[in-house]
Amino acid sequence: MRVWRAMGVLGATAGLLLGGLPSTASAVPAADDGKCVPSQTTPLRQFRASWVASVVNIDWPSKTGLSAAQQQAELISWLDDAVRQRHNAVILQVRPTADAFWPSRVEPWSQYLSGKQGVDPGYDPLAFAVAEAHKRNLELHAWFNPYRLSMGTDINTLVPTHPARQNPDWVVTYGGKLYYNPGIPAARKLVEAAIMDAVSRYDIDGVHFDDYFYPYPVAGQVFDDAATYAQYGAGFPDLKSWRRNNIDLLIEELQQQIKAVKPWVKFGISPFAVWRNKATDPEGTDTTAGVQTYDDLAADTRRWVREEWIDYIVPQVYWAGGFAPADYNKIVPWWAEQVRGTRVHLYIGEATYKVGTSTQSPDWADPAELSDHMAFGSAIPEVKGNIFFSAKDVRADRLGATTLLNNTWYTRPALIPAMPELDSRPPLPPIAVHATRGASGVQLKWRRTSADTTSYAVYRRELLSGDHCPDNDARNLVATLRSTGATQSYVDSTAVPGKLYLYSVAALDRLSNQSIAIPTLSLR
Repeated sequence: MRVWRAMGVLGATAGLLLGGLPSTASAVPAADDGKCVPSQTTPLRQFRASWVASVVNIDWPSKTGLSAAQQQAELISWLDDAVRQRHNAVILQVRPTADAFWPSRVEPWSQYLSGKQGVDPGYDPLAFAVAEAHKRNLELHAWFNPYRLSMGTDINTLVPTHPARQNPDWVVTYGGKLYYNPGIPAARKLVEAAIMDAVSRYDIDGVHFDDYFYPYPVAGQVFDDAATYAQYGAGFPDLKSWRRNNIDLLIEELQQQIKAVKPWVKFGISPFAVWRNKATDPEGTDTTAGVQTYDDLAADTRRWVREEWIDYIVPQVYWAGGFAPADYNKIVPWWAEQVRGTRVHLYIGEATYKVGTSTQSPDWADPAELSDHMAFGSAIPEVKGNIFFSAKDVRADRLGATTLLNNTWYTRPALIPAMPELDSRPPLPPIAVHATRGASGVQLKWRRTSADTTSYAVYRRELLSGDHCPDNDARNLVATLRSTGATQSYVDSTAVPGKLYLYSVAALDRLSNQSIAIPTLSLR
């Protein structure tokens, strides 16, 4: 409704400024007019991000022991990559192994910064990441691994003050790694406290988990929590039911704590994409995957959606379309069905790391595989975005797959999908919007009127093009930019000299609710 009102104002202003040129905006073409059908390749709202992994220095920092300035330069490079890819968010791992990329009140500094756990890197990486991401108008989702303690098995490599050293009975050795035992309530509470320390102190936009809850099965090994089950498992029919409840409690309690402190912070999870195979459960996916999150990781991912304990889910659909054991084209519709009727957003996790490297399926030798995924998802309304693993693979652009994807699907900016259940009130629109043509392009200036304005969207259309369609896709979206104060400016350097443009500027809040767009003309 707000968009249509904006079009009416826009048309009236155009007619007035052109000295009585008739405006047809009052007779906007019907929704089935071909010109006004939203473009699938340039959606107005779409979540776009890459995972930036810190565990074992996958993406950032590239190695341990870099100076603060070197670490910062690398992170800025990743954020600049995101801008070039026309992404609008970054998923940054800040707690890879029960440690911290900030001066945590609960856990020690991560070894993946300095090379030694507990050593101050000389700056606050999370504060730096939030500030630099927001400067570029990127959401910063802080990625936490809940229960993994160490990539090795020697607890004595942890600093003496580590909570796990203080509570060794909370620790389970399994598969060559150390884990907190999720069945111990005090361990769960510590994990929640560690995450909430970051939520309460930093202006993050989201809390993000990936696929690690109980560890992936290792042949011939047993996750030794029988004694814990005997202590805490009364009332549960079996060990697996109790384990699932332990993880359910973590998800439900954390969601409640996040919303109590900062209702606008989103909580999202990116699980292994197979909840259960159809052969195990008729309600599962038509897959024959060797791992099922419900059975093997104690993660009832479908329940978290149904209970709306999370704001978004990103199943890691890391297989090609047509791959028989786990077909992308069967799994994505299954997840669309799960979120349908809920407030939970569905984004799809994409295996960029497999392009040109995986022998699992010949499709990964095709540079169009990821673009085909985008085409498939574009026809499913519930699919609201994609996240790519990982940042270094997006940058590598093997086979030209990233370039092809961007040139096909990310040719325009996109707004973050709104979450009206968290907040649906738009900010007030900007005022005093005006345009001035200069040597470097068209400069727009305006003033902020709403304290909750976080960013702006700038739209542009050629005035005499006959385009009277509402901005329900991004074909006219020139830029998004962060709000920097009471007054704001933007230079459209792509404006063609001699063309008459009609610009409009809308304010957005931190949940991407958009105000009415205020129009202005640029003169030749």
